[in-house]
Amino acid sequence: MPKRDAAHSLFTAAPLPVCALSDSERLACLRLIRSAQVGPVTFRELINHFGGASEALKALPTMARRSGRPLRICPEGEAERELAAAQRAGATPLFTIEPGYPAALAAVDAPPPMLYIKGRAELLARPALAIVGSRHASAAGLKISRLFGSDLSEAGFVIVSGLARGIDAAAHQASLRRGTVAVLAGGIDIVYPPEHAALQSEIGETGCLVTEQPPGFVPRGKDFPRRNRLISGLSLGVVVVEAARRSGTLVTARFAAEQGREVFALPGHPLDPRAEGTNQLLKSGATFVTQPQDVLDALAPQLTPSALREHAPDTWDQSWQQGEASHQSARAAAAPVMLGPNDGDRVLAALGPHPIDIDELARATGLGAREMRVLLMELDLAGEITRHGFQLVSRDPDKL
Repeated sequence: MPKRDAAHSLFTAAPLPVCALSDSERLACLRLIRSAQVGPVTFRELINHFGGASEALKALPTMARRSGRPLRICPEGEAERELAAAQRAGATPLFTIEPGYPAALAAVDAPPPMLYIKGRAELLARPALAIVGSRHASAAGLKISRLFGSDLSEAGFVIVSGLARGIDAAAHQASLRRGTVAVLAGGIDIVYPPEHAALQSEIGETGCLVTEQPPGFVPRGKDFPRRNRLISGLSLGVVVVEAARRSGTLVTARFAAEQGREVFALPGHPLDPRAEGTNQLLKSGATFVTQPQDVLDALAPQLTPSALREHAPDTWDQSWQQGEASHQSARAAAAPVMLGPNDGDRVLAALGPHPIDIDELARATGLGAREMRVLLMELDLAGEITRHGFQLVSRDPDKL
């Protein structure tokens, strides 16, 4: 399974400025995230352009007026109630612009602007591997999951999974002692599946629970693929133990490949439906593994011995320092951008339902990089465009 390479672009997402947040700025970040039409990409663009969430919030009404569409800005009281509910549940918000946000996840296209975490936050700074597989696992599959979970955690990796039945639960249980991260599809205070209440509680104390959903949020079917994207995003690679031909596990593997992660798969018997997915992954180019050492050997070129011993690669600390420096330049770059009265119409006229690279859009309209960024923020806030990640954008088909 080939990994996607990010193409160089004038509009490649700039790293978010990283700094410690005051309580007021943390509240402003949450209000910005919970405001209508502010998705991960728009959040990043607003922070980079205005130098902080408070300044971005002040600018939203003006941007909404220029776009010609009213915009609901999250009230301060609503955000305060959400943070209070998280505190009661023992969870802490962690924003992309704060030190401690997982470096691997921050590097993916459009990472979640905020995570709620509960437990040992330091685990998110260590190299991680995901182990995923069938909810209806075989006895052999469960044994293999426990073997990989135990041996890879002994080697220094944090084990990430989705707290589902079967393979996920076995991987968490095998790695509890040395470090495991469970990514939830619902709120931090919602237990799913119900029979994993004790395991979820234990991970919240000795491991780490992670979710991008607010407290009290009950997961729906469409929320599990979003969880799977976080599982692969937090990890250097994904080990698939058992998977049916059509399963959420294969969704995680697809996300991993798109994010440039290693995808490992264990072969299975051709007549076992739980092996159809893993066997297909191997045909598509996933790395063939039969024992934990195979994973360690494949990842060895990416890691120095100290990365596993110290559990905090120096390069991640450097990225935080670079982000701190960029925080100052972000404010300096927030000078007003002069837009023509018809610039938004020019962009919309150039867009169709098929996604186009922002570089191509700039060439077609003759607009500069800063002007294009501001216009896309306004059009996104107005619900006129759709962002697809990887610097692709299209017109909302309902608006054509």
